[in-house]
Amino acid sequence: MATFKELGVSKAICESLEEMGIVKPTEIQESAIPILLQGKTDFVGQAQTGTGKTAAFGIPALLAVDPMLKHTQVLILSPTRELGQQIGKQLFKYTKHCNQKIFIEVVFGGAHIGQQMERLRRPTHVIVATPGRLMDLLERKAIDLSKIKVLILDEADEMLRMGFRQDVDKILLQTDGARNTWLFSATMPENVLEMVKMYISADAPKVQVAAKKVINKNIEHQFLVCTIEEKVRLVYQFLRDQGKARGVIFCKTKAGAQKLVDQIKAADFSVDTIHGDLTQKERDKALRAFRNKTIQVLVATDVAARGIDVEDIAYVLHYQLPEELENYTHRSGRTARAGRRGLSVVLALVTEMPKIKKIEEQLGISFQKLKR
Repeated sequence: MATFKELGVSKAICESLEEMGIVKPTEIQESAIPILLQGKTDFVGQAQTGTGKTAAFGIPALLAVDPMLKHTQVLILSPTRELGQQIGKQLFKYTKHCNQKIFIEVVFGGAHIGQQMERLRRPTHVIVATPGRLMDLLERKAIDLSKIKVLILDEADEMLRMGFRQDVDKILLQTDGARNTWLFSATMPENVLEMVKMYISADAPKVQVAAKKVINKNIEHQFLVCTIEEKVRLVYQFLRDQGKARGVIFCKTKAGAQKLVDQIKAADFSVDTIHGDLTQKERDKALRAFRNKTIQVLVATDVAARGIDVEDIAYVLHYQLPEELENYTHRSGRTARAGRRGLSVVLALVTEMPKIKKIEEQLGISFQKLKR
C-alpha cells in the first residue's frame, strides 16, 4: 500500500493528515487521488459510506485551487446539511499547514441566507453546498460558478433519492463547460447511470470499491428476534445493559425517531434526536450535545445521520432495519472508529430473517443471534 506522499499529496497536507491520525490511504483514496491529481479529467468513484471518499476527492480538489485567485474554483454538492458541514470541517483540517490560506464556505438550507450571502462576498475558493440552498443563492446572484475548475457530486445516489435531480441539472447547466465533474456514489442505480452518461465524459476513469471490502472488522454484528410490540421494552433493557456507554439508535422514519426519543426520555435516559423535521439549530444542538457527552444516546434517521462523526460511539442499535444495504454499512460504521471495537445490534422481526441473511452474504459478515 502506498503512502499519501507516494500518491502525490503535498507535504503540507500530509502533515495535516498525520496529525489527524490518517496515515495509510484507503482503497478508494489510493485509486482516486493519483488520477485526480494528474489534472483535467472527469471521474466516477463508487464506494460505500465510511471508506474515506471525502479525502479521495477533497485532497485533489484542494490541490487544484490557486490561492492567489480570488474566485470560486471548486464546488462540492452534498445531499444533506450534516454531510456538507462534515466535508467542510475535514477540508479545513487538511489545509492546516498550507502556506497560503484556502477559503472554504459551507452553505445549506435551514440557516440564515443573509449571513451566508455576506460570507460569500469575501474571496471563496471552495464552496460546499446542498442543492436547494445553492439554487437559492444562484437565483439571488450571490454565487458566481462561471470559473470553477472542478464540480464534485458526493453521495450522488442519495442526492437523487432525496429528489434533487432538477436542482442538480440546473446547477450543472449553469457551470462553465470547461470544468471537470467528479461523481462519487455508494451505489449506481439507473438514475445515477443516466447522470453519468449525460454529464461525465465517456472516457472518464471509473473506480469501484466492492462493499464486502469496506466493513470494519472491529464491529461485532448481533440480532435479536422480537415483535414490534416488544421493541421499546427491549430498547430500555439494552440501554440499561450498556451502562455509561454511548451509542446511536437508528429508525427508518422521522415520525418513528421522534416517537422513540420521547419514549426513551420518559424512561429517564439521557437522549436526543436528529431528523429532517427539526430545524438546523435543533439538529446542531443535538449533535453538539452528543459530541460533548452531555447526552448518552442519539436517535437518528439515515439521512440526518450523515454528519455523525464521533470517535467513541460504543454501539449502534437498529430499531428498524434500513431499506438499502449501503445504509446498514453506513449505520454500523458510526461505531468502531479509530481502531476501537464496536457493536451493531438489530431488533429484527421474524419476517426480516431473509434480510439478515442477505446482509451477511453481500457484506461478508456473520451475525450472532442473541438469546432472550
